[in-house]
Amino acid sequence: MSTAASVAKTETPPPSGLSRAALMIVLTAGLASLLEIVDTSIVNVAIPTMMGNLGATLDEIGWVVTGYIISNAIVLPISGWLGTRFGRQKYYTTCILLFVLTSVACGLAPNLWTLVVFRIIQGAAGGALLPTSQALIQEAFPGRSGLGSALYGMVVIIGPTIGPPLGGYLTDHFGWRMIFNINIPLGLLAAFMSSLYIKDHAAEGEHAAAHHKMRTAPVDTVGLSLLIAGVGCLQYILERGRADDWFSSHVILACSLIAAVCLPAFVWWELTHEHPIMDLRLFKSSGLMNGAIMMACVGGMLYGLIFFIPIFASTIMGMDAGQTGNLFVPGALVAGFMMPVIGSQLQNRDPRPFMVWGIVSVTFALFLLTNFSAQSTYWDLFWPLLIRGLGMAALFIPINAVVLGGFRGPALGQAAGILNLSRQLGGSLGIAVLSTMFSNASDNAYEHLRQYVSPLTMGFNQWAQGTKALMYRFSNEVGMTDPNSLLAKAAYFRVKKQAFVMAFDQMAWIMVIGFALAAIPIYFMKKPPQMGNPSDAH
Repeated sequence: MSTAASVAKTETPPPSGLSRAALMIVLTAGLASLLEIVDTSIVNVAIPTMMGNLGATLDEIGWVVTGYIISNAIVLPISGWLGTRFGRQKYYTTCILLFVLTSVACGLAPNLWTLVVFRIIQGAAGGALLPTSQALIQEAFPGRSGLGSALYGMVVIIGPTIGPPLGGYLTDHFGWRMIFNINIPLGLLAAFMSSLYIKDHAAEGEHAAAHHKMRTAPVDTVGLSLLIAGVGCLQYILERGRADDWFSSHVILACSLIAAVCLPAFVWWELTHEHPIMDLRLFKSSGLMNGAIMMACVGGMLYGLIFFIPIFASTIMGMDAGQTGNLFVPGALVAGFMMPVIGSQLQNRDPRPFMVWGIVSVTFALFLLTNFSAQSTYWDLFWPLLIRGLGMAALFIPINAVVLGGFRGPALGQAAGILNLSRQLGGSLGIAVLSTMFSNASDNAYEHLRQYVSPLTMGFNQWAQGTKALMYRFSNEVGMTDPNSLLAKAAYFRVKKQAFVMAFDQMAWIMVIGFALAAIPIYFMKKPPQMGNPSDAH
């Protein structure tokens, strides 16, 4: 049975200059991608303010983020199918406009649950933007997939970096509703440019049959239902598992059973159905299979560090939200600068050495985090994050170039959706697993250290004597304060702080080992005969 995984044959690379049409497509796709990526990270900063303004608890306000991510994850793998089915230009422009309209609705939301509903719709619209934008940029550089991946990678890396500082500034000066309203002018500009410059797939040549088949075939309602149930429940488990104490929650248990049934059933159905909504036969390409695994590892490391570093910086180093967000800026700028350089070097080169360099760089950066202490400074964080930026550039570009450079036509959009879903699920899985392990490690470290908090231990006794003198002095000057109570509280917070550092170091070691294992798929990747002349995906 024929498949939508049509693969381009050897073609002559275009001249080095970028046509005006290609430039406008790149600008449009970059702007739309930036909208989605910044919106994902900008909201997190405003969560505390939204809690107070809407009178919501932390668990309730968490649905503003969780609802968006779940709907986003459901749409990602089928964005390519939707674009071909309804016409890419119409689908892409409509999703941008829907993203803008839901941003307006979120900014005007009178209560929490109205906000959550519009965030879910916004997440579904945003799920189309990243994979479609990535496919558009790849098509703008036929024969130069490395350069196309570099331009897309710059947006993906820089977007999450500018999100938190921008969100903090807007929330502090204009209120939390402005984080949604800022999308209106940029979104309208992106939609206008999309209506002018984005074209539908060319239904001609070797891709005509696959394009026509996807547009005229009956909708795979069974596959779509299984996908929504399976991916939606899986993403819910990863997002809410730790907060709901995993399988002690009946909802988590029910979602686990649904995902365990629906996801294997979805794979079986899509492989046997004549008109699948998601062509899993694309995984016959060793590049896509191994690239998706590596992208999941990249997502786990990327989101894991974005989760842990701010907690460490605020808890141990006393940084505020703005200072914490600025920690990631130098590394992101370095990655953004290096991506076009690496993209241009990939032409006619084996991309696997670049991947190995990226794995080694990121693993070394993670290793530098394994020896942190309560006395760690800004520069102790600066260098690992800078090295991580270099490694990310050397990983992200070759993975995308190898995988997407092997597809053309409708298959390219589906492959882009799979890669983006892999990164998001890897990030959610990484945060869910690492945060749970971190909580347990912190509790165990606290219990271990607590046994040394006794007058019978020399180290604690020396600390207590010096601290107690300060407590008595403070009590005499302020009054109405029990020095023994202050000493007990000081000891408790000192032990908790040290336990936090010990748990952080353990998580860094786990990330070192886990990310080093991400080098294994590189061995199984086939060497492309020529970057820019994609090999057969079958």
